[in-house]
Amino acid sequence: MSITKTELDGILPLVARGKVRDIYEVDAGTLLFVATDRISAYDVIMENSIPEKGILLTKLSEFWFKFLSNDVRNHLVDIAPGKTIFDYLPAKLSEPKYKTQLEDRSLLVHKHKLIPLEVIVRGYITGSAWKEYVKTGTVHGLKQPQGLKESQEFPEPIFTPSTKAEQGEHDENISPAQAAELVGEDLSRRVAELAVKLYSKCKDYAKEKGIIIADTKFEFGIDEKTNEIILVDEVLTPDSSRFWNGASYKVGESQDSYDKQF
Repeated sequence: MSITKTELDGILPLVARGKVRDIYEVDAGTLLFVATDRISAYDVIMENSIPEKGILLTKLSEFWFKFLSNDVRNHLVDIAPGKTIFDYLPAKLSEPKYKTQLEDRSLLVHKHKLIPLEVIVRGYITGSAWKEYVKTGTVHGLKQPQGLKESQEFPEPIFTPSTKAEQGEHDENISPAQAAELVGEDLSRRVAELAVKLYSKCKDYAKEKGIIIADTKFEFGIDEKTNEIILVDEVLTPDSSRFWNGASYKVGESQDSYDKQF
């Protein structure tokens, strides 16, 4: 069964319906993220869906949140041993009508103030980065080495932020200097360093499994009490990353991809 829209009949207040996620408020400090089976590409929500896509997104995010838990705090609420997410929700949501909409595709998360950047890290030159490079020799305004070929790995991963647009609008690629103007130089630097560190760790792990993570998008929040950066939203899913098959990877051409725009 495909879930394209959740209906909880007001048991929890609906905060927003995003491109893929339905977000509900559990209490003043907690949200319920539900990953539906909706498809979005190029900022457009498609009419068709992929059954159980939301389950896959959720399980991948849970894996990467745990994988990175020693490197960065995340927004997940700790679920006590022997408990499930339904022990933290109104009892009525355990009824079959609602449980089938939520089970295995939901994350219980702490609210945090969002940092208004799409934090993109690129390890390989492809997509819009390749198009810009061909025209100007730059990526997000940053000068790159001469002679790079399509899909080639950068000497080092690079931080290439974009703005966070409202739903239906397009994110705008910006330079790190412009990101610093938006959120402040210190926070921009901290985010960039952390994002590159996280991407590099995940890229190396995936490469051992025969998968190339060409680039990815992180989102971060801030703990306003401690000033700590928090990893939020989703992590390293096909909706936020480009995955390539390492066995068929060839420099100088576009790659077959496992991401949502395949």
